[in-house]
Amino acid sequence: MKINRSKKQQFLLLFFMTAVLGLTSCQPDDSFVDNGLTNSNVDASFDIVPVEGKVNTYNLVAKTNVVLKSIWNTGNGDYIGKGIQEVSFPDAGTYTIKQTAIGAGGGTATASKDLVVATTDPLKGNLVQGGTFATAADQAKWTVLNLSATGAAFWSYENNSATIHSPGGWAQEGIYQAIDVVKDKEYTIDMKVSALSGSDETWLEVYAGKSVPQSGVEYKDNKVMGLSTWDGCAKAGFSGMLSVVGCVKNDKTATVSNVVKFTETGKIYLLIRSGGNKFTKDGITISKVEFRGK
Repeated sequence: MKINRSKKQQFLLLFFMTAVLGLTSCQPDDSFVDNGLTNSNVDASFDIVPVEGKVNTYNLVAKTNVVLKSIWNTGNGDYIGKGIQEVSFPDAGTYTIKQTAIGAGGGTATASKDLVVATTDPLKGNLVQGGTFATAADQAKWTVLNLSATGAAFWSYENNSATIHSPGGWAQEGIYQAIDVVKDKEYTIDMKVSALSGSDETWLEVYAGKSVPQSGVEYKDNKVMGLSTWDGCAKAGFSGMLSVVGCVKNDKTATVSNVVKFTETGKIYLLIRSGGNKFTKDGITISKVEFRGK
């Protein structure tokens, strides 16, 4: 009986070891900490090359073609771009440009360079006054459009930005300023927008209309762009240029576009209004508001 028990134990042990080896051999490669496929020497360096025939326009050229994805940041948030990415800087100033390069296996590296733009493009200068909200004088260029009867929704200014706050329940508020435009000339509108947390049943809309804004009256003249949880954006936290992260369609083109033009020379009103039913507790912040000739 002892001999039979020993043979039985040996058989069970052999069966167990075979099962373990079988399971181990079936584990995927990524079960190991280092599977040898991740590129740990990604090259994120790049050149800045002026584009011939275009004012203050440059190509950002990644120095290696083995990068799987380039994420660029020119000062307004990260966005996925190309190995050769065209960018424009209408205003004079110094800009820090950063590339985050992603290589095989998810390996990453980051590099940055400063670009000095000597002069402002005379045709694409920003027509918005106080678009940075940096000083009291900048903030005074904007007029509040009172749309919340109780004052529950309101705009505040700090850190070179303006933030719309709302307790929800459809409370909303707007700000605006007048801008002189030329007939049939194309313009682009943009601004940096951000929120730490998402919303529901919420909007931020940008208008460029001829109608004079009236207190207590919801402005609806020529919607250009914006955020809308119904259309699929602002449901989660976000940060970037509205032309990139926005999803509201342009009234004139019926597409997501920040381009506008007008049938008459004269005054229009650039107006931003925002509110909602379940508004983010952090508010929606805007900065770097632009209205430029295209």
